[in-house]
Amino acid sequence: MRSPAPGERPERSSSTRRSLRRHKAARPVLLLLSLVLVGAVYAALAPATSSSAEGATDAQLIARGKDLFAVNCASCHGLNGEGLAQQGAPALTNVGSAAVDFQVRTGRMPAADTGVQAPPKENTFTDDEIAAMAAYVASLGSGPATPDEDQYSPSGLTAEDVAKGGELFRTNCSACHNFKGAGGALPNGVVAPSLQDADAKTIWEAMRTGPGQMPVFASGAIPDEDVQKVVAYVDQVNQTPSAGLTLGGIGPVSEGFWAWVAGIGSLALFAVWIATRGARA
Repeated sequence: MRSPAPGERPERSSSTRRSLRRHKAARPVLLLLSLVLVGAVYAALAPATSSSAEGATDAQLIARGKDLFAVNCASCHGLNGEGLAQQGAPALTNVGSAAVDFQVRTGRMPAADTGVQAPPKENTFTDDEIAAMAAYVASLGSGPATPDEDQYSPSGLTAEDVAKGGELFRTNCSACHNFKGAGGALPNGVVAPSLQDADAKTIWEAMRTGPGQMPVFASGAIPDEDVQKVVAYVDQVNQTPSAGLTLGGIGPVSEGFWAWVAGIGSLALFAVWIATRGARA
């Protein structure tokens, strides 16, 4: 074998190449290199995806929401949100994403029985799942959108704003929810729920979507600035400690009842006692 000239690479003999190919580690190494190459090409060319509502595109979010809706809601509201009269479930084609967020986030939906008022209960869905279902229902028509925090947050309002919120609440809400937000009974077995544990977003969505027997307060009638004032008033009432015997803050009905039972009842017993002592004398 001749010696290589200066600067010339030594040629590898065919026997050496054959021995390398026949080596027992050759195939695993080639397989590993192939997998690394395929993974690198896929990572470079594959579209970015995310399971969260924040990272998903609108189409992905709606598609995921449609799947969740089909499993959890379609049995009553129909596959396309058209509603099923035999189930007593309304159509969802024009309720907007705010209605879905309110009903699902508070645990009212899915409901076990559509024939009775759905009470609030523990929510079993994640925020991303709720956002996906809300996006799907919003795609079926028009309606109020899920609000941003600056639309309902009462932070930064003055005492004058809170007082204005109290006026709005007493004018538009106290007939059903009581002046203190303690709730109350309505006709046909319906109950206006207590607002003592309701958060700002829940109050905003309830006013805008009108769940159950509640009327819809559109932005043309009560703008977001006034809704924030109502929220601030309810929040202040809930944080203010009650003095004395409040009787649950239910209002004059319960107070009048106990006034008759305790007040008039005590006077009647006292009168009977006086009459009995006088007869004995």
